[in-house]
Amino acid sequence: MRVAFLTTDSREHFKNYANPIPYFGTAPEALLEGFKELRDEIEVHVISCLQQPPKSSPSKLAHNIYYHPLAVSKLGWLRTGYRGCISAVRRKLSEIQPSIVHGQGTERDCAISAVQSGFPNVITIHGNMGKVAALIHAKPLTYYWLAARFERWCLRKTDGVVAISSYTAEAVAPYTKRVWLIPNAVNNDFFRVDRQPVTTERLVCIANVSPWKNQTGLIAALDPLRRELDFELRFIGAFSGQDHYSTRFRSMVAERKWCVCTGPLERDALCRELSAATALVLPSFEDNCPMVVLEAAAAGVPIAAANIGGIPDLVEDGRSGLLFDPRNATSISDTVRVVLSDKHKATHMAQVAQSACLEKHGPTSVAQRHLQVYDQVVRSANLSGQR
Repeated sequence: MRVAFLTTDSREHFKNYANPIPYFGTAPEALLEGFKELRDEIEVHVISCLQQPPKSSPSKLAHNIYYHPLAVSKLGWLRTGYRGCISAVRRKLSEIQPSIVHGQGTERDCAISAVQSGFPNVITIHGNMGKVAALIHAKPLTYYWLAARFERWCLRKTDGVVAISSYTAEAVAPYTKRVWLIPNAVNNDFFRVDRQPVTTERLVCIANVSPWKNQTGLIAALDPLRRELDFELRFIGAFSGQDHYSTRFRSMVAERKWCVCTGPLERDALCRELSAATALVLPSFEDNCPMVVLEAAAAGVPIAAANIGGIPDLVEDGRSGLLFDPRNATSISDTVRVVLSDKHKATHMAQVAQSACLEKHGPTSVAQRHLQVYDQVVRSANLSGQR
């Protein structure tokens, strides 16, 4: 089967066009890792739109995985409803002639290009743009307001949605033709993390800095606990440093010697952080299937996370991790106290989480489930005369 896989090349996200190596989001990369193992069953053509041509790019990422970067001028992006991206993708697809098109994410151009492709298609929702827009009360014509509307339109037009959590499956079911619940894959590198003996209690919060990730709430909640227990809180993720929330976050970190902000990290560096982490703490107000929870589980790191969105799909409270109310400072503090104080319990929960992650989120098994979905959609399209 020949699949067109539309995903964002992070060189565009970070405007790093000089980097000769394409790199994608952690979930798409893990799925591609699984596709690589199915070389006799699937041929994948990864397509990414960028506002500038990258310095160079490999034409193949693996024996059965090809890469096509498409340069699209600024005018062809959000301000015109991604018309430039849609047109560029359609031209490339006319050359490739895929059996199916898979759009990764509704945050940018990928989903809308998939549903406008003229081929059988599915989309995966990573961040629920409708949920985020409602949470932050997005103003008309702002990015999240527009993204939420594009997302709803794509749901109605696509042949089906791959939902990575039951939270999203329930949210999109009224608006789309068909939904498959398939969890994200986890890159095998995280299962190979060599855990180091803890010399300094180190909590890690891995998420791009934003109001719905609630980093400032986490700091405030842990202030009283830090007066009782000695630990370091490390924030890993990107932030603009210009908006009000980022400015407040930066100020709070600067005022506390026990808080550190590293910025975003590539996979190898993130694995090193996890190897020395006491626990992952994720205090989000909104999350679908946060990869950091799965990556921490794969690495054997104890998890304390918000009891919201799709996180309960990933963490069974009291068995594979601990859940808390992200809007309740006492709930956050008490949960983190357990992780820091009860080492036996924390270690046992991490072992349970690691076993479950290996069983449910291995790249090859997740890729095989996607292949089954593709086959169903293509068969339905053939029966209906779509192709």
